[in-house]
Amino acid sequence: MQPLICCVLLALLGASSAFVLGDGPVHASCKVDWTFGVSCDDVKAKIKAQITAWTSADGCASGGEKCLYTFQSESATQLKATHTTPVKHYVDDLTFSFTAVDSTTCKVHGYSTSETWYAHLDYSTNYCNLNNLITGSALHQVAGYTETTSDKICTQYSSANCEKY
Repeated sequence: MQPLICCVLLALLGASSAFVLGDGPVHASCKVDWTFGVSCDDVKAKIKAQITAWTSADGCASGGEKCLYTFQSESATQLKATHTTPVKHYVDDLTFSFTAVDSTTCKVHGYSTSETWYAHLDYSTNYCNLNNLITGSALHQVAGYTETTSDKICTQYSSANCEKY
């Protein structure tokens, strides 16, 4: 009898957590894939320059979060940074991975994840961490630009308001 009760309780727990958590990531994070019609060297340089431009708290004054980015490291195929939220000072880790398709096409995989272990919902902050750098550097305007993500791999993506977050 006890094994049956345990199985029923586990099934209910699984069903209720799926209902509460939804289909998105269990931990506040976001994965985005982009394609740009320029070289990976150009894309990486523009993202790095935008991170550097938004290091101070100046961009926070208007209420947005286009500020408090910190460059961490760079390799031939990767760029790492952090973003600190201006109000609560939560830190998110950002990774951009670059794959050259040819000399004029670059595929980029972006990943942002909260360092806060208990973070689940994030008001799409992790998406905006990545998106703000892409739009701030005007990469969304280059030829061949595409973006692919979804609520399943990016916390609260469909409700993103990157002017606020």
